[in-house]
Amino acid sequence: MAKTNPGRFFEDYAVGDVLHHAVPRTVSGGERALYHALYPARHALYSSDEFARGCGLAGAPLEDLAAFHMVFGKTVPDVSLNAVANLGYAEGRWHLPVYAGDTLRAESEVIGVKQNSNGKSGVVYVRTRGLNQRDDCVLDYVRWVMVRKGNLEAPAPETCIPELTRVIPAEDLVIPEGLDFSSYDFTLAGEPHRWGDYAVGEQIDHIDGVTVEEAEHMLATRLWQNTAKVHFDTTARPDGSRLIYGGHVISMARALSFNGLANAQIIVGLNGGAHANPCTAGMTIRAWSEVLDKVETSAPGVGAIRLRLVATSGGAPFQLKGEDGKYHPEVLLDLDYWALMPL
Repeated sequence: MAKTNPGRFFEDYAVGDVLHHAVPRTVSGGERALYHALYPARHALYSSDEFARGCGLAGAPLEDLAAFHMVFGKTVPDVSLNAVANLGYAEGRWHLPVYAGDTLRAESEVIGVKQNSNGKSGVVYVRTRGLNQRDDCVLDYVRWVMVRKGNLEAPAPETCIPELTRVIPAEDLVIPEGLDFSSYDFTLAGEPHRWGDYAVGEQIDHIDGVTVEEAEHMLATRLWQNTAKVHFDTTARPDGSRLIYGGHVISMARALSFNGLANAQIIVGLNGGAHANPCTAGMTIRAWSEVLDKVETSAPGVGAIRLRLVATSGGAPFQLKGEDGKYHPEVLLDLDYWALMPL
């Protein structure tokens, strides 16, 4: 009897399956330090316990995206070990801050399947929940991933594509308990721009760029315990290259967005996201943002801002799709998210 795990293939999934992912992980301050070593992340609320306490929190939480990567990594052996590519996200919400000492685990439910026309792969939709040691849900999201078939003769399952909310209603966003931006320190945060300074439709070129190297993206992928073959094994892709983990691109773009959006402190909602084109080592990631919506919240001094974050490997900013509706080849990421910002 084989002791090793070859991973699930497309024909191994069925709608309604619940996957309980292995290896819970206890968070320490090391994750914060490594996150800051990997990305030019400078948002004050995640850098300083004192700043976070001044905003009504118990201390500086783990970055929202670091918590996302940690939960995501738990799912890979069961969802995307044999993936061709991770395709997109929807309906993501952060419910609770994650602090050092919390232990995270994950579980997923298969909510959709669709075999591709070539018969060699298919798309699997899962809803994942990240749970802490008290079984509280700290975040949840939907993602869909293209997975190879192990047996090309396996019959195609009945197609089931879930209906997903395009935009999370602002009233469904979860504001961290105690959050209060009424005494927010703009000097320490690094920029004077508040929620009222941004206009719907405004576009921001974040100017800076970071060239991705093999070593750093592989370190990041190991940090999140992401075991997908395409990120490590050069024989897993036809061109012999390692595919950069999409979450690495997300975190890099988010960190670059500090220049112009330093006060978009807390990510609370992920409306949608697409890894438009593959990223490989040697590419220089740049980013731009567009303001899509703004809503006041019930928390003191706190506004919600909906942003489109686009990561590119070149080209002029603010160019997203061609006349054919397809992403330009230099567009790596198109992410739609809600963040909290001082009014």
